Amino acid sequence: MALSSQFSQIDEGTIVFPKVPLIIVSGPLPVVQLMETPLLNLVNYASLVATNGMRFRLAAGPEKVLLEFGLRRAQGPDGALSPPLGFDGTSNVLAGKLYGIPVSGTHAHAYVTSFTGLNEIPTGRDFVSSCLKWQKQLSSVLGFLSDQVNEGELAAFISYAMAFPSTFLALIDTYDVIRSGLPNFCTVALALNEFGYSPRGIRLDSGDLSYQSMIIQRSFTSLAAAYNLPFFEKLSIVASNDINEDTIHSLNQQGHAINSFGIGTHLVTCQKQPALGGVFKLVEINGKARIKLSEDVEKVTIPGRKTAYRLIGADGNALVDLMTQTGETPPKVGERVLCRNPFQESKRAYVIPAKVEKLHRVYWENGQLQQNLPVLKDLRTKAMNSLHTIRQDHKRALNPTPYKVAVSASLYTFMHDLWLESAPIGELS
Repeated sequence: MALSSQFSQIDEGTIVFPKVPLIIVSGPLPVVQLMETPLLNLVNYASLVATNGMRFRLAAGPEKVLLEFGLRRAQGPDGALSPPLGFDGTSNVLAGKLYGIPVSGTHAHAYVTSFTGLNEIPTGRDFVSSCLKWQKQLSSVLGFLSDQVNEGELAAFISYAMAFPSTFLALIDTYDVIRSGLPNFCTVALALNEFGYSPRGIRLDSGDLSYQSMIIQRSFTSLAAAYNLPFFEKLSIVASNDINEDTIHSLNQQGHAINSFGIGTHLVTCQKQPALGGVFKLVEINGKARIKLSEDVEKVTIPGRKTAYRLIGADGNALVDLMTQTGETPPKVGERVLCRNPFQESKRAYVIPAKVEKLHRVYWENGQLQQNLPVLKDLRTKAMNSLHTIRQDHKRALNPTPYKVAVSASLYTFMHDLWLESAPIGELS
């Protein structure tokens, strides 16, 4: 008789917590053991990036645009194809093609430094003349010296605008943000408007992002008023200077005018909360539950086959994740259920759920796919919706309230009986 095998998991895009199994694999021991390394390799990095991406989204807020710029710093080409959930776009063109993610980006500093003067622009003289006209007008409005802006930078901006007139977003910190980059951008942006195109904005990649962004926004506002161009006040200000979660929180405290962040997320590790995934442990063999003990309580496994549920309150917020033994009566809406901390005897509570969600679904069984795999866009929507069910105090950056993961009374008793049975008894003399 052929041995059955099964692969079940929590739906992708669902917020999960430590101790709740992310994936449950059953089958012949040698086969399951061989799957440990590739499964962990596939899950750990992807879940790290997804977790990190959602933490960036929490830090930035729902209105800010988050762009993934991590290709060059990723863990190899495959790792670079793991754009984080919760982001609005990626600089990785292949990821955009494969997964339908909007592709976003700007030119590099090298593009700017490759130009030395306006004589390197062989065509588009009418546009160049318009730029020079606007440069003269703007010198008094913005208060810069037209003979001090970098001409090579201006030539680079003009060339880039001619190539991408509808998506012109310039990197302005190659030489000097306030004295050269900003004036050169505004010069080309107003010339583009004269030719019927709308510029997109600027990107900052160094310096005091808070101070510079507010200076830039004031300049945009004054130009919008001076030339009756309301769109100028709404131009994007993108920051990409080694942005991490703490940087965003710091900027929010200082005040800033940044409305988009370009983030090399693949470089950043998620240190405040553990990344999803992590371990692969045997919990049952030949129908007999197994437990792994440790001096570190957090490394003790919860034995046996389990079914996990998310209990949700009347306000729509998740109250607790409850694991039961397979075969136990599942928790029911409106009925009181005892939830116990698996390791601390005194921590227990009755919960009356307004909604019960079973967390695991079978995706593969005996060689057959059991569920349709969702597209990335749907996963992103699911992840954002899942995040909204978690209370704000669980998600705050500083001292978050730990989310409760519990076991049923039956599983608690079974686990601790097996613990005592498996642990050797010492002897003193």
